Amino acid sequence: MTRTMKAVIAARPGGPDVLTLVDRPVPAPGDGEVLIKVAAAGINRPDIMQRSGALPAPAGVSDVLGLEAAGEIVAIGANVDPAALGTTVMALLKAGGYAEHAVARAAHCLPVPEGLSLEEAAALPEGVFTIWHNLFERGALRSGETVLIEGGASGIGTLALQLAGAMGAKVIVTAGGAEKCRRLAAMGAEAIDYRTADLAAEVLRLTGGRGADVVLDILGGDAVNRHLACMAPGGRHVGLSFMTGMIAPVDLGLLMRKGLWLTSSTLRPKSDEEKAAIAAEVRQTLLPLIGPGKVRPVLSRAFPLAGVSDAHTLLESGDNIGKIVLSMQPAAA
Repeated sequence: MTRTMKAVIAARPGGPDVLTLVDRPVPAPGDGEVLIKVAAAGINRPDIMQRSGALPAPAGVSDVLGLEAAGEIVAIGANVDPAALGTTVMALLKAGGYAEHAVARAAHCLPVPEGLSLEEAAALPEGVFTIWHNLFERGALRSGETVLIEGGASGIGTLALQLAGAMGAKVIVTAGGAEKCRRLAAMGAEAIDYRTADLAAEVLRLTGGRGADVVLDILGGDAVNRHLACMAPGGRHVGLSFMTGMIAPVDLGLLMRKGLWLTSSTLRPKSDEEKAAIAAEVRQTLLPLIGPGKVRPVLSRAFPLAGVSDAHTLLESGDNIGKIVLSMQPAAA
């Protein structure tokens, strides 16, 4: 195995142009860790926030970007089952996915569902961890309930709508434009064009006036009150990100009258033990639902590692439907 690798860092806070391809030593796995020869890595909005300087990486982690990857385990650290060597996995990472090799906690690795490509697998870890913890644990979505998913055309949105449907929920999503709405409707969701529709009125119409039991929100800001207005009694509002504002003017009287819950969570600060517990639940509950003919990640486009700036530009444009990935495979270059 070579001692150096190609990797991507943000040379300074800024736009996609600050992303720089550099040579770095191949990292060594520590206690409880594995080294993955990366075949593909997912692109996520927290990567954009780190690149821009809005959300710096936690202290003590690599400055190489990337929170998820898929590939082959080529080395293991202490206290890792030797049988892991040579296996193909997808993994949630603390950092380092935008590289030819990446270190992951063994407990944060998942088997690649049968029939999926490694590019598809790389699009899954951040999504399945986030969806399980937020939609099914914190949001407590159950069969027969209705969920409203903002940003339905995103990587998280397209995966969440499929998993919620597979669990027996009624799914309503928002998206911008007729084509995105058409694509999402074909995946089994009721799609609302947020550019033209009155969100609260449409959700109430689609639910016979009852409202959504769970809202998966990426907007924050003024959108929160719009969500509260179209939620069912006892509904759960789960914030994933705050694209339109960190401060939300909340109607506390409406919150009280309906008995609503407001909660939010993010993966990166969680402890290794918390992430391992989520991984175990994902392995048992969500992975059996994923594969050909079942739930499948929607890939928007794969870029080569050297095309990472273009990948970030596409994600920031909002023109993608599904997940954007980086591929180390020769065919994608």
